[in-house]
Amino acid sequence: MENLKVTEINGIQLYYSFISGAQRIFENQKLLNKINVFPVADADTGTNLASTMRSIVNTAQPQESLKLTAVALADAALIGARGNSGIIFAQFLYGFSNEIKDEATLTVSAFAEYMNKAVRYAYEAIANPVEGTMISVIKDWAEYIYLLKDKFDDFLKLLLDGLLKAMESLKLTTTRMAVLAKANVVDAGAKGFVVFLEGMFDYFKNGQVQIAFDDSKIEIEEAVDAINHEDITFRFCTEAMIKGENLTRAAFTKVMEGMGDSVVIAGSPTKMRIHIHTDQPWLLFENIAKIGTVTYKKVDDMVMQNDLASNRKFKIGIVTDSTCDIPNDLLQKYQIQVVPLTIHFGEEYFLDRITIQPEQFFKKLQSSEIQPTTAQPAYPEFVNRYNYLATHYESIIAAHISAGMSGTWQNSLNASRKISGETGKNISVIDTRKTSSGLGLIVLRMAEAIEKGMSHESIVNDMPAWSDNTKILVSSKTMKYLVRSGRVSYTKGLLGKILGIKPIVEVKNNGKAETFGKPLNEKASMKIIMDEMKRYVGENEVWGYSISHAENKTAANWYADQMETLTGKKPIFINEASPVLVTNAGPGVVALSVMLR
Repeated sequence: MENLKVTEINGIQLYYSFISGAQRIFENQKLLNKINVFPVADADTGTNLASTMRSIVNTAQPQESLKLTAVALADAALIGARGNSGIIFAQFLYGFSNEIKDEATLTVSAFAEYMNKAVRYAYEAIANPVEGTMISVIKDWAEYIYLLKDKFDDFLKLLLDGLLKAMESLKLTTTRMAVLAKANVVDAGAKGFVVFLEGMFDYFKNGQVQIAFDDSKIEIEEAVDAINHEDITFRFCTEAMIKGENLTRAAFTKVMEGMGDSVVIAGSPTKMRIHIHTDQPWLLFENIAKIGTVTYKKVDDMVMQNDLASNRKFKIGIVTDSTCDIPNDLLQKYQIQVVPLTIHFGEEYFLDRITIQPEQFFKKLQSSEIQPTTAQPAYPEFVNRYNYLATHYESIIAAHISAGMSGTWQNSLNASRKISGETGKNISVIDTRKTSSGLGLIVLRMAEAIEKGMSHESIVNDMPAWSDNTKILVSSKTMKYLVRSGRVSYTKGLLGKILGIKPIVEVKNNGKAETFGKPLNEKASMKIIMDEMKRYVGENEVWGYSISHAENKTAANWYADQMETLTGKKPIFINEASPVLVTNAGPGVVALSVMLR
């Protein structure tokens, strides 16, 4: 059928042409991930653009008004933007929506003019624009269609000629950047923009057939093997959405200066999206919290991602949560994936050990008038993590904080069932009935078993016994936090405060915490705990023990000395306790855990 000439478009047509472009991104995710080598070859450009497009599909609604449609598309892109490419694309759309006038229809000439003006917005979002990347292709395309805007009045012709120009510019990216030439690929973000343009062209070419999506079936391919790349300069790919009033790029640029590279700042005076590669995301969030309210944050460990892509050690993946208190060196050794719980101070929230470190938390706990609360990782966080790991591992085992203390296990289990059903991968999610250093011991014993070649089924079958054979005693310096967390009744807490009791809590094998002892000073507390551990160990062989503490190295080291005398072994680890534990038990808390063989 011969295509009809399209001289003007309305908001409905603009929307569906973008949806058609989104469809092409979804179809090309794996390819875009595979060729991703710049700025870091972390195999996620396709994932990032697809996530941005999914937000457009799920959030934006078509309207007759061009201005309202363009604003809705840009806002949805900003909300869902991920990575350099996603945020640059979102800012380009914001520029387009900001420039577009409140008019009923858009002519070829006006479309080209607004798109050309939008390029400036995209360039302004990037701290150090690099030519030969996505931004170059966007510029070349927009400038070219602007030159053509008065030569003809057919959208189909404009988009076809513009697409050919974008393809030509895309080919040049290989020659313009040494890292692309070395890998013999085009820039992944630029390729993503070109396939989006292909989708827009197809919409008009195919008679403006509207695409309908089943939101639940839009698949995001989390990762494929990355092409080997140069050394990663900064470890954490960090993103955030910030809301406020009179937000400016200059303010964000100032607080982010010197903190990393690949800086992108996009958005409007009321809503900003930032992206940076940094080694200290916790300091970054401390700084940007002074500017506005952080409503979304994401931090990816690019070193760990690259390690999994190029140097996966085991067939079975290991997942836990941030209450495990396992030190970073052991997490890296066994490639353990940690999903963080969140700590909330009113509207402010932090990712445990990622956007707030224990030292920062202790200071904030002492200075803030708002008492913190904690929350389990959201269901989508686990969906994304399992989706990502399913591309790397034959099977996955997750071990979490007691279901009696947190909803973490339930969210993880629900997400595992979804991804297992979609991928066919075996994912087991275990309620360890423990927390803190006790959970850490169980996770590390699982890691050791995987390293030794034990089967998935054997490990899962043994884990309940490992939990039963793990004893954890927690000493606290005050009753206040135990009362607030519901571990101790208000009446008992008030009496304990009057008497100066330093409570001891035991995490029982039913996964619940119960008061074990009520000494009147810390020294007595430590003696009670060690006497109980000596009784518990008896003549049994100890697999290992571990200690978590909140700014209480003196007590932690004393326990380590006592336990080494008792067992003849060094601790598996001594580490700062998760802020989640401190929120519920208070500063100075020490958790001693022992696992029998």
